[in-house]
Amino acid sequence: MEKWEMKGLRWLLLLVVVVMVSMETERADAQLWTNFYKSSCPNVEAIVKKAVQDKFKVTLATTATLRLFFHDCIIQGCDASVMIANAKGDAEKDAPDNLSLAGDAFDTVIRAKKAVEAQCPGVVSCADILAIAARDAVVQTGGPNFPVELGRRDGLTSQASIVHSNLPHPDNDINSIIKFYQGRHLTVNEMVALSGAHTVGFSHCAPVFSRIYDYKNKSGAVDPSMNPAFVRDLQRVCPRNVDPAIAINMDTFTPNNFDNQYYKSLIAGRGLFASDQDLYSSTLTRPMVELFAANQTAFFQAFSVAMVRLGRFGVKTGTEGEIRRDCTTFN
Repeated sequence: MEKWEMKGLRWLLLLVVVVMVSMETERADAQLWTNFYKSSCPNVEAIVKKAVQDKFKVTLATTATLRLFFHDCIIQGCDASVMIANAKGDAEKDAPDNLSLAGDAFDTVIRAKKAVEAQCPGVVSCADILAIAARDAVVQTGGPNFPVELGRRDGLTSQASIVHSNLPHPDNDINSIIKFYQGRHLTVNEMVALSGAHTVGFSHCAPVFSRIYDYKNKSGAVDPSMNPAFVRDLQRVCPRNVDPAIAINMDTFTPNNFDNQYYKSLIAGRGLFASDQDLYSSTLTRPMVELFAANQTAFFQAFSVAMVRLGRFGVKTGTEGEIRRDCTTFN
């Protein structure tokens, strides 16, 4: 009986996801729309796509453009403030939490902006270019192709001091993570879907040390929610006293493919961060993890909706902000 109840729940959730997708794709945000540059720069998406594809030929680290987009939007809205570089070293990108953002992700946006400026000078914001590039990075790794709403303007401030308190962290409990996302107008289901971005890219040893060594200050203890084989794998890659900046794949099975392996790994106790594994441990989010693990199409649909919704957070439009000539500096 329980098996059939779970199967029924999965299909019900899938139906909800499909309805959400249809509703969201029909309703563009009042401030943003997909054809924003139809007259002023009609080829912008093709230009950015080519820049992303060219960068992928050089390095798979281009996938980190997706993480760059998240770190930009989640701090003070999708305004490319994360792109700012200054001599004082106190911009968002200089915050300790952002030092691990891949240089190739920044370079992807800078190259795309240069190509766009060559055809449409002073028209397209860096914020919009980053949003398009993040979507294209997902597509390049086998993920869903979804519409990107445009019309953002670039922000006029970028402060390292505000970053830490405005990011979720690997050791946050599930209730804190949910509260964080709800503060950005994102639902629990959208939070679970966006977490699936961890199916590509890399992290570092530092965030996992506390799970695989002396868990909760108990000598020799490890996080009991972790698969023992996974613990051994991580201990080989991240031995004690190793450089904490050593890179490790977020998804140890298909790290270069955007797929639903992340959710399958959570069910197997192979979530890299405690905040990842908690998505399966919590009865509130477990049904969505199970649905996405069993049905990649449902994950792709939910992720697409969540990315559109994330892309609306805190945007500057109209006369707000500016259109930067150079993504790394204010005009």
